[in-house]
Amino acid sequence: MCNKTFSKKGNLKVHQLVHTGERPYRCDVCNKTFSTTNNLKAHKRVHTGERPYRCDVCNKTFSKKGILRVHQDVHTGERPYRCDVCDRTFVSKSYLIVHHRVHTGERPYRCDVCNKTFSKKGTLTVHQNVHTGERPYSCDVCNKTFSKKGILRVHQNVHTGERPYRCDVCNKTFSKKGILRVHQNVHTGERPYRCDVCDKTFVSKWYLNVHHRVHTGERPYRCDVCDKTFASKSKLKVHQHVHTGEHPYCCDVCNKTFTTTNSLQDHQRVHTGERPYVCDVCKKTFISSSDLKVHQRVHTRERPYRCDVCHKTFNKKGILRVHHRLHSGERPCRCDGCNKTFSHKYYLKKHLSCCNQHP
Repeated sequence: MCNKTFSKKGNLKVHQLVHTGERPYRCDVCNKTFSTTNNLKAHKRVHTGERPYRCDVCNKTFSKKGILRVHQDVHTGERPYRCDVCDRTFVSKSYLIVHHRVHTGERPYRCDVCNKTFSKKGTLTVHQNVHTGERPYSCDVCNKTFSKKGILRVHQNVHTGERPYRCDVCNKTFSKKGILRVHQNVHTGERPYRCDVCDKTFVSKWYLNVHHRVHTGERPYRCDVCDKTFASKSKLKVHQHVHTGEHPYCCDVCNKTFTTTNSLQDHQRVHTGERPYVCDVCKKTFISSSDLKVHQRVHTRERPYRCDVCHKTFNKKGILRVHHRLHSGERPCRCDGCNKTFSHKYYLKKHLSCCNQHP
């Protein structure tokens, strides 16, 4: 079939199941099927919680010996497998093979329910839980459930506050290694993912996928309170704080509270004076990447926000929202002294200063 060679006849027979699709070994807990007894045995540890392989450096435990071997390279720093396209290095050949699909666009794993394709088998497995509704891993603090044990472990950092991954440029910390890698592109300037509609580039494929919804109009995440829809799950989560009033992250200097850890971290730079984001045109510095992004539109003259009534364009979403009030007649800012209303807080402040000067 594929001319791959093996040292043992038994290994060849097992390999041939890849082509036939035969998976004769079934888990008696969840009915998932496997091509070998070894794979079935390793899978059963998902249900039993058994992790018999222990790292002798950090005592972290693993369900598979192969995963332990790959993990141990974290301590040695060894990354012997190099991508011949971008020179990125990896601790295992399997990680390199999966990474190569970033460049080739190959997505060999297909969901048999919705036909969505994936570059990793594990990502497909997690995706399939969307259709089955299976979320077997539960947080013992808030009882939130997850489809994958690794996602549960990352979630638990919300309760512990642990952010073990630190950027060596700006010292910003992250709960996930993958998020740190994406963040580091802010400093290197690397944006390898390009939109095929508007040529805008992004630091990660996830950001590109979310951006694509600007062109398609897709907003798949819906608030179950007010039915407002969003292009990303994270924006929906932040929005839901409007209804709950929850601001779980508190500044330890001024006690101001925030809905996200990123907002808190950006705010804390007000106290430290740190401004790590630098405009490469005029060298102006900013406390957050979002502020830098908005500022750069001064140089690029980009005005991505368009009024659907008069088609006037704006460089900030907030300015568009205020502009919309010209058409709707909305004037939400009220003077407590004379009950006069204004479309924007700025005009109210200006009005108040006039009142103070001329009582």
